[in-house]
This record gives sequence, C-alpha cells and structure tokens, in this order.
Amino acid sequence: MANTNSAKKRIQIAERNRLENKNYKSTVRTLMKRCFVACGIFEKEPGDESKADLQKTFNLAFSKIDKAVKKGVLHKNTGANQKSRLSVALKKVLKEVV
Repeated sequence: MANTNSAKKRIQIAERNRLENKNYKSTVRTLMKRCFVACGIFEKEPGDESKADLQKTFNLAFSKIDKAVKKGVLHKNTGANQKSRLSVALKKVLKEVV
C-alpha cells in the first residue's frame, strides 16, 4: 500500500480518471447503439423526421468519439474504426432508401 501522501493522492487520481474514462466509453457505446437503431428505424420508415433523427444521432456520436480520442480515452485508430462502422451503416441505409 502507498506510504507517502503523493502516492496516496496518485491512487485517488488514477481511480477518478478510471471512472471518468469508463463513463466516457459507455456513453460512446450507447450513442453507437442509438445510431444503429436510428438506421433501422429509417430503413423501415423513411421520412424527413426519421432522417433528421438519424442525422442528429450520428452527429452526436461522431462528436463524442472525437472528444474521447482527443482526451485520450480511446486510441485514434479505435475512434476511426468506430466512425467508419457508423459511416458504412449510414451509407448502406441511405443507398437502400434512394
């Protein structure tokens, strides 16, 4: 166990950062799931409202992924991979509807 005050503080900081990173990753996963659900809804019922909802969820997900990469929560390649998955899903849905 830590003996010095600085070591004890570092343990507290590491735990705080771990929880923040866990929360951030969870939010990214949730937003990605929402995007895929929005794709499914738009695929079944194409319309202006569902398309606007789809675009809004994609913008939120892309923004959150970029911020996670910027903060160092996600590796840049992981972020790029996730954004690519979302883009492929979006293009597939839009191509099928048109």
